[in-house]
Amino acid sequence: MINFKELATTYKTPLYIYDLDYMTKQYEELKEAFKGKKSILAYAIKSNSNLSVIKHFATLGSGADCVSIGEVRRAFLAGVPSYKIIFSGVGKSDDEIREAIESDILYINVESEAELGRVELIAKELGAVCRISIRVNPNIDPLTHPYISTGLHDNKFGVEIDAAKRMYIKANNSEHLDPVGIHFHIGSQLTELKPIYESAVIVADLVRSLSNIKIELKFFDIGGGLGVVYKNETTIKPYDYAQAILGALKGLDLTIICEPGRFLTANGGYFLTKVLYEKQNGSKRFVVVDGAMNDLLRPSLYKAYHKIEAITNSTTDESEADVVGPVCESGDFFAKNYSLPILEHNDLLVIHSAGAYGFGMGSNYNTRGRSAEVAIKGGEARVIRKREEFEDLIALEKDFLVK
Repeated sequence: MINFKELATTYKTPLYIYDLDYMTKQYEELKEAFKGKKSILAYAIKSNSNLSVIKHFATLGSGADCVSIGEVRRAFLAGVPSYKIIFSGVGKSDDEIREAIESDILYINVESEAELGRVELIAKELGAVCRISIRVNPNIDPLTHPYISTGLHDNKFGVEIDAAKRMYIKANNSEHLDPVGIHFHIGSQLTELKPIYESAVIVADLVRSLSNIKIELKFFDIGGGLGVVYKNETTIKPYDYAQAILGALKGLDLTIICEPGRFLTANGGYFLTKVLYEKQNGSKRFVVVDGAMNDLLRPSLYKAYHKIEAITNSTTDESEADVVGPVCESGDFFAKNYSLPILEHNDLLVIHSAGAYGFGMGSNYNTRGRSAEVAIKGGEARVIRKREEFEDLIALEKDFLVK
């Protein structure tokens, strides 16, 4: 059991807490699901980009799925080998492409015909051959929140099947491109297996048709997106997930690459915040806390649900309240109409399932320093990112004051 009171006393609030032992269990369960098959789990750094978290997965054998050159650099710093690093994302700059090629990572995931042309040109300028994969858009509804759907024609990601074929032929004929993989990712927080299987079948059929014209791929990148329980979701079992992918790949000898993020980290993370006071506006009850939307954006951005646990001496009956922060926006809330006991100054609220898309989506809005991050491993807690102070926030500005 995590002693939240002790952590709040030692490290102050607001505070992010990560249970690395839980994350290990999740990683090993997913790896076991693909046991006996050629596979790489490439941790999706965007879900939680703390260097210590990335390093933890690297020590377990993980690769890294990166969507910026900054994430590629984080992967290297954390000890991920270059041959397990993938660079994805819709809008890669020339400088990012150049650095990725020079870093000799496993491959660049290409998202458009225009991007393929830029990669080829830069590789030519460098006198290099760049390994590439192409992100295919299977146009399957992932049945998830529209903001995190990525595999439909309406989404900005990937290319249609016909465009992908043209791109593979071009890449195969190029002296500076080496098409080694194919990639799809239909969305995040997926709780239905059928769309994943249907997408895998469509993309596997494209692999077979490419093989017929002597374009032989090595990697079948299924993206990530496995959902987790935030409230009462029925999730996909890793074994069933793996079997669906393997069923779609019948007869193909490919290394499967999976890019888990949320699945590994979400329920291993907690956001700890302190109650400042309660207020009543007419019949409306508010619990005001020291954390805010700049710390954890998901409720404001997606209206996402997070379980909230009150740590209090109160024994009163519960009633509904909005849990809100100090940021000067009406959208600054962690929950609306959430049932909680009467809370006193310095009581604690633990916001669960905060290990993915929490700290990384934070900001310094209202000149608020971001919280500290603490990792727990084997029952021992330690800081893995210090709390931001005012001097940290103005460090890049103070020497440039207009005179």
